Amino acid sequence: MSLGGHDYCGRCGGRLDVPTTGVHRRCPGCGQTSYRNPTVGVAVVLVEGDSILLGRRVGGPRAGLWCIPCGHVDWDEDIREAARRELEEETGLAVEIGEVCAVHSNFHDRAHQTVGVWFHGRVVGGALEAGDDLDRVRYFPLRAPPPLAFPTDATVIADLARRGG
Repeated sequence: MSLGGHDYCGRCGGRLDVPTTGVHRRCPGCGQTSYRNPTVGVAVVLVEGDSILLGRRVGGPRAGLWCIPCGHVDWDEDIREAARRELEEETGLAVEIGEVCAVHSNFHDRAHQTVGVWFHGRVVGGALEAGDDLDRVRYFPLRAPPPLAFPTDATVIADLARRGG
């Protein structure tokens, strides 16, 4: 059973055993267990009135679809700093990170699963301009978003619309 590039031990390079249950694998050579865990994704929710800021993706299988600006937490990076950094890279906006808006497990890409954390944000500077993985950024009504790249973004937006932002 291949686990998408997780067939060899990260410690000694030996071939990992095929798991009998689950997805964690053991190296018969050095005894190291290889864990396959989701990564952490972050997103910043910027709401103005009854509209939310979204970006259109330029690459990969979801190109042309819209999302709440998002990205991954880097190794040794604080989760809130990652959210702030990712939003600035993708939108040009400097933000203050607020409370957690939502937390969801993302299963839409079985090979690259994430646990996503959406934070409320407040703009404190910068100029709105698409960058990094996005080619357009704009505000859309919460009750009428464009075609979305990620089902969890649809859930977050629907919850915000129900609560009135």
